[in-house]
Amino acid sequence: MDFRVLGPLEVRSGGERVEVRSPRQQRVLAALLLEPRAVVPIARLVEAVWADGPPATAAKQVQNCVSALRDRLGEHGLIVTDGPGYRLTAGEDRLDWARFRRGVAAARELAAGGGLAEAVDAVQEALALWRGPALDGLGSPVLAARAVLLDGQRLDAVELCAQWRLELGRHCEVVEELSALAVEHPLRERAHARLMLALDRSGRKADALAVFTALRTRLADELGVDPGPEVRQAHLAVLRDAAGPRHDDRTAAHPDGTAAHPDGTAAHPDGTAAHPDGAAVHSNRAAAAPPATPDPVATRSATPDPLVRAADDLAAAVTRQWTAEAELRSLRRPEPVRVRWACTGRLVTTGPRRTTAPRGDLSEVVAAFRAVPTGRLVVLGEPGAGKTVLAILLTLGLLADRTPDQPVPVLLSPTSWDPRREHLLAWLARRLLEEYPGLGNTAAYGPGAAAGLVVSGRVLPVLDGLDEMPADLHATAVDAVDRAAAGVPALALTSRGAEYERAVRESGALLTGASVVEIEPVAPDDAAAFLTARAPVGETRWQPVVDRLRQDPDGPLARALSTPLMVNLARTAYASPASSPAELCRFPDTASVEAHLLDAYLPTVYAERPAYPSPHARPPRYEPGRAQRWLSFLADHLQRRGTRDLEWWRPDRALPTGLVLGLPPAVLYALTGLVAGGPRVALVYGLAFAAAGVLAHRHGDRPGPLRVEFRVRGTGARFGGRFAIGVVVGVGFGLAWALSPGVVVLLAVVFGFGFGVHVWLAAPAEVHRAVDPGSLLRTDRAAALAFTVSFALCLGLFYGLAFAYTEEVRFTSWWGGRFDVVLALAGGFAAAMLGRFLAGRPGVLIYGAAGVLVGGQVFPRADRPGEALAAGVLFGLAAGLTVGLSRAWGAWCAGRLWLAATGRTPPRLMTFLDDAHRRGVLRQVGAVYQFRHARLQERLAADYAGSSR
Repeated sequence: MDFRVLGPLEVRSGGERVEVRSPRQQRVLAALLLEPRAVVPIARLVEAVWADGPPATAAKQVQNCVSALRDRLGEHGLIVTDGPGYRLTAGEDRLDWARFRRGVAAARELAAGGGLAEAVDAVQEALALWRGPALDGLGSPVLAARAVLLDGQRLDAVELCAQWRLELGRHCEVVEELSALAVEHPLRERAHARLMLALDRSGRKADALAVFTALRTRLADELGVDPGPEVRQAHLAVLRDAAGPRHDDRTAAHPDGTAAHPDGTAAHPDGTAAHPDGAAVHSNRAAAAPPATPDPVATRSATPDPLVRAADDLAAAVTRQWTAEAELRSLRRPEPVRVRWACTGRLVTTGPRRTTAPRGDLSEVVAAFRAVPTGRLVVLGEPGAGKTVLAILLTLGLLADRTPDQPVPVLLSPTSWDPRREHLLAWLARRLLEEYPGLGNTAAYGPGAAAGLVVSGRVLPVLDGLDEMPADLHATAVDAVDRAAAGVPALALTSRGAEYERAVRESGALLTGASVVEIEPVAPDDAAAFLTARAPVGETRWQPVVDRLRQDPDGPLARALSTPLMVNLARTAYASPASSPAELCRFPDTASVEAHLLDAYLPTVYAERPAYPSPHARPPRYEPGRAQRWLSFLADHLQRRGTRDLEWWRPDRALPTGLVLGLPPAVLYALTGLVAGGPRVALVYGLAFAAAGVLAHRHGDRPGPLRVEFRVRGTGARFGGRFAIGVVVGVGFGLAWALSPGVVVLLAVVFGFGFGVHVWLAAPAEVHRAVDPGSLLRTDRAAALAFTVSFALCLGLFYGLAFAYTEEVRFTSWWGGRFDVVLALAGGFAAAMLGRFLAGRPGVLIYGAAGVLVGGQVFPRADRPGEALAAGVLFGLAAGLTVGLSRAWGAWCAGRLWLAATGRTPPRLMTFLDDAHRRGVLRQVGAVYQFRHARLQERLAADYAGSSR
């Protein structure tokens, strides 16, 4: 069975076409075909089928589509269920885009060997697989992003074939083909440049000059820019009647000396990044220093490709993010501990063992990385050896002289990646969107910009801390990284040496072709130099330590100070001129030195110091003992969870979730029942919603924080759709409770606005604003308040109006007329919809059952307007609080108050965490905080566990 996506989606079996007529089934199949043998989560399939506003039953409908596809395709085991999604088991030989990729790759190899004629035949055979635009007619914005990339590969191949034919002297035969390509893509500069050369070499100089004039006018009128260097060089060649530039697949150099192309070439469908003429120019391949970084504003204006703009803006955001972190870590104060590295002696590399291992230090890591032929680097080191510092400096170094054609290094921790269930590139795209939510701005960067950056090879992942993943995932992760490495232009990975070696030994897999280096222990002379670098002239406090390091380089003190972590801790702990570092020489063994330094660290950084002058609020002060208790609790909390990520939106992991988050709304519901129907109704309301809240918060799926901002522009169509849904819900409520037409209209309008305003919470407009814990808290707070207020107004108004104006029509009453079955079903349906929003699938059943009990209660309508108003206000507050506590920010507020009341954290926890970050106790990794080092977290957790016994 063959699958074709290079054109309209088509399935063929034995030469016969297999019909897949359902658009939803087509989109599900296309999403699976684009990631063969990788698990595609149901959530991503939902996005592929419904671009916006998927129905509540979207996941179930996707499951139905997969079931129908299995029946339609009729091949056992072709689509298998795997973890949270589905996986297509078909080999790449059945996929036309994979055969196209192999054909173009084979053509490049032939051209590299001098066989241009054979290369032309091979690439033309590959192009014959195309039947039209990729995935034509599917109408899915998510799939459209991949389709655009696939179409880009076809254009690259056409231009590549034309270039080879020009070099073979077949000028006339490519004129018609390039003319059609230039008409189809009037702003594609490379096609125009080669058309100019083909016309000139065919004796049509005037036509060649006319092509240049038309292109220059079009670029000026539509984009306000001039033609790029390749077009200008071709123009000069025509004017000089010269042969023009010869860009074969081995040079690909522009006349101005840069390796970049003006139109931002895309990658192969499998993610490999190569220029269309065969050049694979990336930051890790360049042996010589690249040209200076151009002005980003000028670069942005000179290229219309939205992915190029997204990459440039992402580079700016990453630079600011890690420059700030480097400053907080004092990495240049005056400089970090000198860390040396050399090729590892562990059996974790491919190829022959080197007899002379290259060596280097932090200042040489960028040059060393660029010299790696495969672009794959693994950095191993012991705990505290400086792997993260090396990763930060590598990232900043690659960004410092990045050119627009080079990928953007992005430093990420892989702790949230499960390689058994998520492809590395899929995880990378998801994390990009989480850390830099501005990439979701479709108006600026087009649909699927984060995924587009990844699959087009514009992102260079720097994965810091493979060993910090769960131990049972290490071997799987190494294999998964190796399999996915072909999809990125280069990558760097750090890990503890023993863990990486064990993973390679257990799985038999390793990162093919990677250069594996290992950080060496800090030399005694380097440790001494760092400890005394900031000492005033004539100060001798450190002299006993320096003498001991030099006299006994293998002693306990030297072994303890053999890692940058411990050397940094020593300088911090003895920063005060009144302290005596000489006491470090009195400890009998390495462990006692390390324990002493870890214990002395916090009291030192939280010691009272004069406040610096500031026009803003005075920085907070914390008593060292209390700060250490609070940090010890947080460390113990992370140790119990088996993670290093301190996520503010999950405080409920350290508190009785159901009671703290489920009971407060139940009290308000009980008060509502008391006002509306007396003690009996109050008891039913309170117990029903108390049980629902407790169960939902224990077993439901709370959504994570939203990375949004308030935007109205461009939301008209989506607002109209949501408004219509709200109208339907409001009318349904009004009719179910037999309200008058005027009241039903009022409810419809209020529900319409209540549902519609949510579309004004859109992705941030700019990627420059990288996420940090504080900004994420603020954006989710805005979203949570918007949801809370809209639901409170809608449901409070409905309840008050229903209590005041219902016609008291009863349908099927039980228990002496105190319970109505029809009203109970209506209430259960409404509550189930709300439960789906609050707690995912479990919330449908939990809140649906509560809605049946509450909605079926029969009691007289309000005698006085004040009763209806009070009941409506109370019910609205209860519903709003239920919604608010189900959001990340609401749970954070409740959890923060509970932890502060029990003395485990300070009342202003986020302020405390931000202050700890500024003091260097915590580090910031995107939206989460982490302890400066795992050793510090482990020590504090052990202290907390010991004090709790």
